[in-house]
Amino acid sequence: MTGPESEGSQVRRAVCPGSFDPITNGHLDIISRASRLYDEVYVAVMINKSKRGLFEIDERIDLIRRVTAEYANVKVEAFHGLLVDFCKQRDIPAIVKGLRAVSDFDYELQMAQMNNGLSGVETLFVPTNPTYSFLSSSLVKEVATWGGDVSHLVPPIVLEALTERLRKD
Repeated sequence: MTGPESEGSQVRRAVCPGSFDPITNGHLDIISRASRLYDEVYVAVMINKSKRGLFEIDERIDLIRRVTAEYANVKVEAFHGLLVDFCKQRDIPAIVKGLRAVSDFDYELQMAQMNNGLSGVETLFVPTNPTYSFLSSSLVKEVATWGGDVSHLVPPIVLEALTERLRKD
């Protein structure tokens, strides 16, 4: 027998962290690619108590679980504090981050070096699909707030939730 079930074999785990407010097709692309490379992929939804998001943490987790349901090896959890602590608690040796542009690299490299220095956790950078190179949750929210069409930027379930939420506000 080979693979993660064989004796002495270790389950390969990674985490895709973010605020996911809301999850976009760009996020989903990175998660799906990570799910093909790792046995288990955690989507860690960051809790930032000083920042009020459009969606509550539980709503984000629900949306992410629904849009990643086809990936049996993806788990979705909330976290607050240091990402490296989340990783240590779950024996996760790798962080997977999508890079949209060179401007992302400076910040993400500093974070990767800090995380590695704190705990030895490695960061793997995945170039974003060019289709999503401009995409961020902030832009999606802004365009949707002003009535712009974001249907090609988020999964249908997320579009429905986003439309409903903006209708209420």
